[in-house]
Amino acid sequence: MTQGPLTRKDRLAQILAEDVPRIVKMALEDRTPFEMIEAQFGLKPDDVIIFMRKHLKRNSFVRWRERAHTQGHLKNPKKYHLESDRFKSPNQRQDGSIKQRYRF
Repeated sequence: MTQGPLTRKDRLAQILAEDVPRIVKMALEDRTPFEMIEAQFGLKPDDVIIFMRKHLKRNSFVRWRERAHTQGHLKNPKKYHLESDRFKSPNQRQDGSIKQRYRF
């Protein structure tokens, strides 16, 4: 028996407890597009909104939605010109090692 695509309820139910803080951080970051959250966790943009409504205080959620709406161009990878489908810190080198900023 083949199953169709997962429903929103199923997608939200599959989120592990240890992934919740990471998803919240990614959603709050202005330059992390919803597509990256979907690629990593399977949550569509509408699912992220429902997820954030559940995990943020009311005023925090309202402020986040207003900021995400007014600055939505930052979360759009086509307008932001992302080169990669994964996050890369400015301190990270091409080989994956971390640059040392300070010498002791």
